[in-house]
Amino acid sequence: MDVGQARDWENESAVNEFILLGYHKHPALLFTAFLVVYLAILLGNGLIVVVTTWDPALQTPMYFFLRSLSGLELCYTSVTLPKMMASLATGHRTISLPACASQMFFLLFLGGTECFLLAVMAYDRYLAICRPLHYMNIMNQRVCVGLVTGSFVISFPMQIVQIGLIFSLPFCGSNEMDHFFCDIPPVLSLACADLYANELAIYTENVLFLLVPFVLILASYVYITRAILRMSSATGRQKAFSTCSSHLTVVSLFYGSAMLVYLRPKTPDSVKVDKLLSLFYTILIPLCNPLIYTLRNREVKAALKRVLNSL
Repeated sequence: MDVGQARDWENESAVNEFILLGYHKHPALLFTAFLVVYLAILLGNGLIVVVTTWDPALQTPMYFFLRSLSGLELCYTSVTLPKMMASLATGHRTISLPACASQMFFLLFLGGTECFLLAVMAYDRYLAICRPLHYMNIMNQRVCVGLVTGSFVISFPMQIVQIGLIFSLPFCGSNEMDHFFCDIPPVLSLACADLYANELAIYTENVLFLLVPFVLILASYVYITRAILRMSSATGRQKAFSTCSSHLTVVSLFYGSAMLVYLRPKTPDSVKVDKLLSLFYTILIPLCNPLIYTLRNREVKAALKRVLNSL
């Protein structure tokens, strides 16, 4: 890039806000749908937090991690849905650069934390099934809190660097972003600078937050599957599998959609596909998590009935 071109880009870099296009053809209908979904997410995940905190039978490492995941989903959804609903209600679709940077940071920070938390939950299942005699000694309260805290700590500095690299870029030309919220691909598409450093940071982050936890999860379930197949009791095999099935379902939904957005090659149709997938992993998965963990888990269903009966 020569000096003249850089000066031209600096002169054109008057963009101080973005316009989030999203879908605005039926604002009243979409607002109602998003409001119902958001309330369902708050209710479902909030109930899991309350039940796993209140019920004495659920004071185990597995439910501590489930409570952490549900709390994380509450925060994760609140980063995007309220802004989307406000935009639909008022017709005001703009978002300032600082607000966009904040939204993207919390989205990436909480999403990266969830990647590691899902890997921690897989490790917890590995210890419970493959090393049951040592499970409670290894997974004591200090270790559980440390693993959850570590998931947050690992994600924080990487996202600070990522946001710094992205929003130090000049933005020129159109400020219209064909997306529901500030995410990496649509924001970078509006930048007018060399994106090599950003692409390197994205590649590093994809390896660290998507591939590494996913490989750890796969390795955990390889050992879990071997241990289950060696069990002589059919009832034991069924019980062991039932404790893992909910987590496997959530992992498949979350990693499947995230990898499609961040790892697949970009094409002219990527924008439309990314918009749909973004709704999937920011709204649909947090909505489904409480259903997955309650419908497939007898202990949670029983505890939920006890909580409701006590009201």
